[in-house]
Amino acid sequence: MYLSTLFYSFFKTLVGYEVIVELKNDMCVTGKLHSVDQFLNIKLTDICVHDSEKYPYMSYVSESFIRGSVVRYVQLPVNYVDTPLLQDAARKETTIR
Repeated sequence: MYLSTLFYSFFKTLVGYEVIVELKNDMCVTGKLHSVDQFLNIKLTDICVHDSEKYPYMSYVSESFIRGSVVRYVQLPVNYVDTPLLQDAARKETTIR
């Protein structure tokens, strides 16, 4: 199991929860995680852009498909993340290699 597969299966457990996605162009988008694929492409619904003055055209968008290669960070809801389970899975991944 590769690290990207670990993140893919982890993100699949967060479908339906609100996340914040920071893109490499410094745009931050908040929305409900609708789906994620094996390339870590993300589909968000009910989106809101943090700096609407800088990106006024995004105020008309309610859904967004974000290519995985343009994502810098994904901020997750703390109370929905099982940190010990994630750390254990990452530890197992590094020992397999």
